[in-house]
Amino acid sequence: MANVYDILKERGFIAQCTNESEVRDLLANEQVTFYIGFDPTADSLHVGHFLGLMAMSHLQRAGHRPVCLVGGGTGTVGDPSGRSDMRQMLTDEKIEHNCNCFKKQMARFIDFHEDKALMVNNGDWLRKLNYIELLRDIGPHFSVNRMLAAECYKQRLEQGLTFLEFNYMVMQAYDFLELNHRYGCKLQMGGDDQWSNIIAGVELIRRKEAKPAYGLTFTLLTKSDGKKMGKTASGALWLDPEKTSPYDFYQYWRNVDDGDVEKCLALLTFLPMDEVHRLGGLRDAAINEAKKILAYEVTKLVHGAAEADKAQAAAEAVFGGQGSSEDMPTIAVTTADMGQKLLDVLTAGGVFASKGEGRRLIQQNGVSLNDGRLADADYVLTDADFEDNVALVKKGKKKYYRLTRS
Repeated sequence: MANVYDILKERGFIAQCTNESEVRDLLANEQVTFYIGFDPTADSLHVGHFLGLMAMSHLQRAGHRPVCLVGGGTGTVGDPSGRSDMRQMLTDEKIEHNCNCFKKQMARFIDFHEDKALMVNNGDWLRKLNYIELLRDIGPHFSVNRMLAAECYKQRLEQGLTFLEFNYMVMQAYDFLELNHRYGCKLQMGGDDQWSNIIAGVELIRRKEAKPAYGLTFTLLTKSDGKKMGKTASGALWLDPEKTSPYDFYQYWRNVDDGDVEKCLALLTFLPMDEVHRLGGLRDAAINEAKKILAYEVTKLVHGAAEADKAQAAAEAVFGGQGSSEDMPTIAVTTADMGQKLLDVLTAGGVFASKGEGRRLIQQNGVSLNDGRLADADYVLTDADFEDNVALVKKGKKKYYRLTRS
């Protein structure tokens, strides 16, 4: 069986590693307990988290034990990494709610039966710490000079780094130490923007416990132009179907740039690499077949085969010229909506983030109603727009919505 480190490397996950040869040997010769932390800044995981869950799943399939750490403690502070402003402070109730949402979503990717994986909350120990004891026990192992030089603080230093945020690295390092004590955790993984925080935990364990500990970061999910992947006009690409519908999720991957297809297939599916290379090597119109496979496989992993089938059928119905489909995003039109501006109905239904955005897109000929371009931003819905109580709206080149009238 191939070493899982080599699998991750071949598929393009690995960005940095504290000691490649030692980590590779460790994964070959032991059942390793490792962890990734997830701070509950929202009530759903997004596609950036999905990359981490895929890496965890690869290791679990190779016989290693994941620890999914939700940040009920660190979430009260907020990670300053990669930010130009301070994160919004969350209430304890909101943090608990978000953590519970994360747990449900993680179970789709990680097998928690019979202790094959653990799900723990760092609030269980961080909230009980005595400040003076922490300073005396942990403080001597941190150099302020080295902390200030860390990449995760550089951008915030320009804007003004608060003492609250400055403590985040200490808290994350303490997590690694605590997980090492409780579960024998030897490896922390995370996105490459977490490198400085991960190194802090590795060094804390080595200095305080004289034990080996390791860190590994995986590449951030970016497009060919270097911009972060998973951002849409309406915000993040969420794993929660209530926040991003399976159809919209499918369509996002169906429409990725040609140059990003092979990378996404390698990172976000379990297809064999021979097949990934074959699909990634397709050119011109043939690359669309690879995009369909990518969209289906990723949607199946996140939402299940049934929802992937529905999303695929909806897309084929529209793009194959077969008319509308019941599985595409649907907006219910009430009797009160009739006689209202279509712009208002679509904005209320979430098609546009604002009326201003919708008006601009209509003026740019970017919206169609049924088979015709919508030329008037003040167009009013009428009975004639519905055939069998259904109307079809097209936004931009590839996003379709179904209006249904009861």
